[in-house]
Amino acid sequence: MVKNALKSAALAGAAVAALTMSAGSAMSQEITLRMHTFIPPVANPGKTFLAPWAKKIEADSNGRLKIQPFWAMQLGGKAPQLLDQVRDGVVDIVWTLPGFSPGRMPEVEPFELPFVHRDALSTALALQDYQDKHLGKALAPYKPLLLHSHQGFLFQTKDPVRKMEDLKGMKIRAASRAGVWLLESLGATGVGLPLPQIPAALSKGVINGVTLPYEIAPAVKTPELVNYFSSLAGPQPRLGTNVFTFLMNKDSYDKLPADLQKVIDDNSGRNIARAAGQNWVDVEVPGRKAVEAKAKNQFYVIPEAEVNRMRAASEPVFTRWYNEVSKSGLDGPAMVRDAREMIAKYAGNS
Repeated sequence: MVKNALKSAALAGAAVAALTMSAGSAMSQEITLRMHTFIPPVANPGKTFLAPWAKKIEADSNGRLKIQPFWAMQLGGKAPQLLDQVRDGVVDIVWTLPGFSPGRMPEVEPFELPFVHRDALSTALALQDYQDKHLGKALAPYKPLLLHSHQGFLFQTKDPVRKMEDLKGMKIRAASRAGVWLLESLGATGVGLPLPQIPAALSKGVINGVTLPYEIAPAVKTPELVNYFSSLAGPQPRLGTNVFTFLMNKDSYDKLPADLQKVIDDNSGRNIARAAGQNWVDVEVPGRKAVEAKAKNQFYVIPEAEVNRMRAASEPVFTRWYNEVSKSGLDGPAMVRDAREMIAKYAGNS
């Protein structure tokens, strides 16, 4: 009896020791997370945000957590499938636009509606408040790392855009349904296209121009493929913006040890929103310089009176969106009102 008891105790002790060693091994184990996105590594968002973020995760985890980037859809699929890829665990992290899948995440669209956005910093900060109030259900399938926007759209076209009538008959690319609807309200034909398809579409004449910020222009060759760059006069110098989602697979996050979850949390959400928003303000500068380097390119600021005409013409876009999201039980006017108020809260002191 005593001998058997001692044997059982020894076995139990060995099991505990084995578990302890296993736990210790897991705690020191290097974990690699696969990050997938549609942009090439030369694009400013990759160089100035995603790659530095990955390096910081590795540094803050003392090398135990590594982010392996896969650029330009290297792991397969198309850009609109990224939300599914990260939700389903095909990859661990994605950086993408819900707007690539029209209506997929309508809760973020108030920031993409005409003339709601002001600048990347105030929108990034406002999105954190908005996420807390409105995005719980939409983001429930994911571990959200950050929602933010770029600095906003200007017209990049083969022919000049100086007034609303210049858009008549033009086919212009937009990244979201709100962007397409805006272009239609101004007299153009809106064409929804993912970013990687822009160079070929411009070269073949499928489109006459794009709505994009300066920062991404070099990556899609618009400095070479178009001639005219038109921004807006007044307090809102851009037509609108796109909301970007930086998302992690929930199971990938939940499987991490608590200390590595903290590394992710410390580099997510409000902890990085200000820096990310400012980054998108800053990267417009080298983007503009790259456009200016081409002597053929011309720049124009659409006068404020003409901008006011555009603003009035785009009002039906809101009614169209309200009607669309009401089918899903969403209170569109309240969501737009919150987006505007939250942006205004940060626009003055961001």
